Amino acid sequence: MAPILPSPPGHAALKPLLVCFSHLRWDFVFQRPQHLLSRAAASYRVLFIEEPMHLAPEPGLPRMEVRQTAQGVLVVTPQLPSGLDETHRDSALRILLDEFLQGPDGGPVTVAWYYTPMALAFSGHVQAAVTVYDCMDELSAFRGASPGLRLLERRLVQRADVVFTGGRSLYEAKRSLHPQTHLFASGVDAAHFAQARNGASRDQDPADQRDLPHPRLGWFGVIDERMDLNLVRDVAARRPDWSLVMLGPVVKIDPASLPRLPNIHWLGMKQHAELPRYLASWDVGLMPFALNESTRYISPTKTPEYLAAGVPVVSTPVADVVRDWGSDGLVAIAPDADKMVADAEAAMKRSRKAWLPQVDLRLARISWDGVWSAMEKILRETEAEGRVAQTGGRSSTPASIPHV
Repeated sequence: MAPILPSPPGHAALKPLLVCFSHLRWDFVFQRPQHLLSRAAASYRVLFIEEPMHLAPEPGLPRMEVRQTAQGVLVVTPQLPSGLDETHRDSALRILLDEFLQGPDGGPVTVAWYYTPMALAFSGHVQAAVTVYDCMDELSAFRGASPGLRLLERRLVQRADVVFTGGRSLYEAKRSLHPQTHLFASGVDAAHFAQARNGASRDQDPADQRDLPHPRLGWFGVIDERMDLNLVRDVAARRPDWSLVMLGPVVKIDPASLPRLPNIHWLGMKQHAELPRYLASWDVGLMPFALNESTRYISPTKTPEYLAAGVPVVSTPVADVVRDWGSDGLVAIAPDADKMVADAEAAMKRSRKAWLPQVDLRLARISWDGVWSAMEKILRETEAEGRVAQTGGRSSTPASIPHV
């Protein structure tokens, strides 16, 4: 095991360092990592290390590209020459990481925060006071997952001091693997999405949505193998007078596979700040998830975001949505196109004033501020106990009561 990296001069007075290893890019869809680490930046110096970009060979490669977000997070993107095999890629990443941590923005690592176990291949030698695995998805079930991911996840769980899970189903799947497993389901920035409740005039309506007829049924988020494209097509076909507004990047699937009906509008990715303007004129929020291995453990962040915007939601029967939202009647659950159409029609007829107070009571319990505050308390307690990830040290304390 390599020694702890030396502290650069002048780091004693700086905030403790949190290094996050992510499979998602900061500028991708704004979701759990961005919400949590933006808040972490108030207490930590946060390095958000993305997966590498592979570029045509040129002078200066490999290198790190660095930029700071408005929230104070330092986003670090390794840039590697294309054509490297796995061994040389991991070696280059390890050298870049070590050089960076020894530089002016580095220092001893207080918290190593992992979203992807794959990062262990180049960061496993770095010692941290606390190692966190924030498991937001069952990545091994996603299309294109590395065959080695399961093994690396087992290694990460073994060295982690704390495991956070992003949903109830994930918690149930992981809690037996580590005694310090905590459930932190999706939070919500209610104030941000509540801007949509005021409605939107035609001038405020985004230009690419402005001329679409009502009713408008919308989706925002990643469009990939987790979406039931046949269901989207069938809903649109059953109600050609409805506009289906689909926002988000198309990832890991062929764009040619998207259903192309006159009333389905694929408008592409939008920034987080733009979403309330779109939602302001939506009549229903759709969650047409496929029911497959890639959705078995998901707990969609968009569920409370739709509701915070005052938009009624119709979802396929994803386990966490059914248990956390459907059982309380806050989200309609539709297993097929006929039921989705019927539930959407019912939602549009129901007065929003009748259910928004119940929605707001629930949302008040799950703010991202509250989620991060509870996580940070666990980090501070773990650090104070003096557990070090590289020793495999574990507390004998039983798994925590889930945070929901």
